[in-house]
Amino acid sequence: MNRSDFPCLNVKVHNKPLVYFDNAATAQRPQSVIDAIKNYYEQTNANVHRGVHQLSSDATDLFEQARISMAKLLNSPSEKNLIFTRGCTEGVNLVAQSFVRSQIKKGEEIIVSEMEHHSNIVPWQLVCEQTGAVLKVLPFDDNGELEIEKLDELITDKTRFLAVVHASNSLGTINPIKQIVEKAHAKGVHVLVDGAQATAHLNIDVQDLDCDFYTVSGHKMYGPTGIGVLYGKMEHLESMPPYHGGGEMISHVTFEKTVYNAVPAKFEAGTPNIAGAIGLGAAADYILQHGIENINKADSELLHYATEKMQKVDGLRIIGTAKNKVSVVSFTLEGVHPHDLGTILDHYGIAIRTGHHCTMPAIKHFNVPATARASFAFYNTKDEIDYFIKSLEKAREMFL
Repeated sequence: MNRSDFPCLNVKVHNKPLVYFDNAATAQRPQSVIDAIKNYYEQTNANVHRGVHQLSSDATDLFEQARISMAKLLNSPSEKNLIFTRGCTEGVNLVAQSFVRSQIKKGEEIIVSEMEHHSNIVPWQLVCEQTGAVLKVLPFDDNGELEIEKLDELITDKTRFLAVVHASNSLGTINPIKQIVEKAHAKGVHVLVDGAQATAHLNIDVQDLDCDFYTVSGHKMYGPTGIGVLYGKMEHLESMPPYHGGGEMISHVTFEKTVYNAVPAKFEAGTPNIAGAIGLGAAADYILQHGIENINKADSELLHYATEKMQKVDGLRIIGTAKNKVSVVSFTLEGVHPHDLGTILDHYGIAIRTGHHCTMPAIKHFNVPATARASFAFYNTKDEIDYFIKSLEKAREMFL
């Protein structure tokens, strides 16, 4: 676990060393992930599952080994519980259209939380439009913590599904997923967990959480873009109709009838993102090799250090002050629009995110149009945070 493992951190921006504080949007990739993708294209470039020649066999082995690595990272009961997707967004849409839409009826209910990413709101709105189901919202308080006790009244005999984020990308809040799942399951409600922000920071054990579905996005956990996995309990995956039709997801095809392949192939139509999956497997191996506990410890130290320093900056307001957070700090700076602040910091070589972070309802809760967001990974340093604080103070002086 070394900063030197990540080559992009060595670049310069406006002739200044890059300070990369936009890890919640996408993390950097270690050399091992880059090499895994490069080696696939240079040494084993072939399609998977269909060929009897050596290259296809080698590519298939690498592709399926990546699934095994991800299963180990998530403590899935089997690698067969994992479906390769383009990321969390596709995972949520797959469950929404294949599992929930086929079961839910007019007037029945789906619950989401107020802090969800748009990718865990819009797919459920679509299902509600398609079926006449009703979308209900679990609120959070002014610290950015879900009001879990309100679940008891929100869940009724008409509630069929609950979708909730494990860790908020805009507030940093880590939600008590196991408790939420227990409450939902006690009333027969299935649960999907959006793990986009959690997998890079937290020890994920899908069996312990007992969630029905869990989504992972590769590029948040040091892997490639355009790849992720959906974990699902096998009884659900086997009962669900296919999401896409095409090659690989079939067992037998005639013009009269098609017999679908077994899980997970049933949900992986067409030539997959082979290089992306192999890179994702390498990212999982990197985390497993270095230990998520060590990564979490480093992230937490940076979060606490940055929070303490930022609280001393005049005019700075932290948005989202939950007790349990991943290393994300959203904030506003008095007199400076977040977009202006992001532009100024860029000239100092500092990359942050500005806007609503695809969580418009969450940002609206705090009555601000947008925030700036600094998000840290274990390869960031306290010296970078000190430089960031000085740059914030310089930016504020420009607007006084």
